[in-house]
Amino acid sequence: MAFLELKNIYKSYYLDKEEFPVLKGIDLQFDRGEFVSILGESGGGKSTLMNIIGGLDRNFEGEVLVNGKILDHKKEKQLDSYRRATVGYIYQSYNLISHLTVLDNVLVALDMTTLTKEDRRKRALELLDKVGLSEQVKKHPNHLSGGQKQRVAIARALASDPQIIIADEPTGALDAQNTKEVLALLDEIARDGKLVIAVTHSQEVADNGTRIVHLADGKIDGDERLRPAYPIPEDPTEITPRVLPAMASYRTAFKHLTYNFWRNSLIMLGTAIGIFAVLLFSGLGNGINGYIQNQINSLANPQAITVFKNTTGKKMTQEQIQSSLGQTMAANPQSMTISDHNIDRLRKLDNVSSVQPGIMVSAFQLDYNGKKQSGTSLSTWSKAITSDSIKQGHKPKNGEIVLTKQQAIQLSSAKNYKQMVGKTIRLSFTWIDANNNPVPVSGNFKVAGITEGASAGTSITYSTMRALLQKANASTAANFATVNVTNLDSVQGVANKIDNLRGSNNKRILGAITVGSILKTINTYVSLASTVLASIAGISLLVSALMIIVTMYMSVSERTKEIGILRALR
Repeated sequence: MAFLELKNIYKSYYLDKEEFPVLKGIDLQFDRGEFVSILGESGGGKSTLMNIIGGLDRNFEGEVLVNGKILDHKKEKQLDSYRRATVGYIYQSYNLISHLTVLDNVLVALDMTTLTKEDRRKRALELLDKVGLSEQVKKHPNHLSGGQKQRVAIARALASDPQIIIADEPTGALDAQNTKEVLALLDEIARDGKLVIAVTHSQEVADNGTRIVHLADGKIDGDERLRPAYPIPEDPTEITPRVLPAMASYRTAFKHLTYNFWRNSLIMLGTAIGIFAVLLFSGLGNGINGYIQNQINSLANPQAITVFKNTTGKKMTQEQIQSSLGQTMAANPQSMTISDHNIDRLRKLDNVSSVQPGIMVSAFQLDYNGKKQSGTSLSTWSKAITSDSIKQGHKPKNGEIVLTKQQAIQLSSAKNYKQMVGKTIRLSFTWIDANNNPVPVSGNFKVAGITEGASAGTSITYSTMRALLQKANASTAANFATVNVTNLDSVQGVANKIDNLRGSNNKRILGAITVGSILKTINTYVSLASTVLASIAGISLLVSALMIIVTMYMSVSERTKEIGILRALR
């Protein structure tokens, strides 16, 4: 019984629907100890037949029997097991893994056996010594000659002690001397009881075997035995195959990484820089946006609208209201009062959460231990003022007052102004009574805090102001109001409604001041900055993505051949 038998093998390739037959009814028998040369011209089907014998081609018709058992070429796992246990490959192009040393290239095949680590290394060194490469074990394939590479391929093919050695044009890329040495090695392998099948178009190579099978146009047209097959040893070695362990794959991948260490390091560095740039610019954009919003909120409450009386009855811009406010307040403060009826009208507007009436004094004087300081704006505390403006102390309670930093310095000193918090000062100003006559108003207040920044001002609570005015028999009518809006998006709409409120004479009666115009300008710059940063981050992300794609493509491209080699070995 033949060790390897091919029965009625047919193989065709298809281009669209057109069939191109390659093998046309091949029947062959092979025995161990033979050195068989399959001879023929290019295109005759030699490589196709080799792939079928080696278990690499599954799409054919016919039967392959190994040691009397049919090899089911439809079952991939059975073919994998067949290749691991029975077949070794020697290629014309060597197919060595470039980033592995000579020793590691042989050990790759031995990783698919049950031998211990020490035994695998020992066998690899013995095989390399057998093929004359014991001094080259630490070299990489690119440091070897063609003949040396082919001998490494032979050692790898023999590593798992397969019974069939398939050599595809084993001397095609070698000179005469290396050809002679490789053929001697193949003959020695056959002498050890292996079945050696060499695919070649060289008559010289074929004449070195024990048998020549001539293949032409997909058919056997000659089968010549040159000499008897070698006897089979009585006690052949047995090496049990296994699937390539995951750890061996990881080890090979790590060696690939270290083989191109600097290139891979630079690629990883570039990728890391790209990803870091994305994170940096995204974080920077969010940080700038958050910082600007905090600055806006520290200057004024963007959801608060300050309402004053419109003394002209005409439509006024915020700038016009602010420019005429100081003069009108100083010259005729009574004309600026807002009636309780109009306060109620403000409360009934949509999207208004609350309305705080307030009183503003245009001129006042502070006195502390004989030091006096004059101010131009004293107002009652409202939600339009943010607590962020208070740098020392806290917002005022009943009987308390907050000063500006400049006022605190003038009442004490630049060095000790913070110590004004908790001190008692005297506040005095002139107001009017119900008959529009001037009335002196004064009182003692405890300093609650000191304000700084653009929104810094002198303030007391509304209830404290009313009590102070009532004590002096002065008017307690509000001359401004703070309207608090439910959400930021509704601020401008509420402000427009306030500007359009009219009295019985159909004239406008109130004017609204918001931080909307400032907010809109700042938001425009924030949006622009965010867009620029987002664009930079997007470019960085694109570069990073391209780096990752290039890295993966290069890695896969470089290792595609390696994957194919490992696939053939397993």
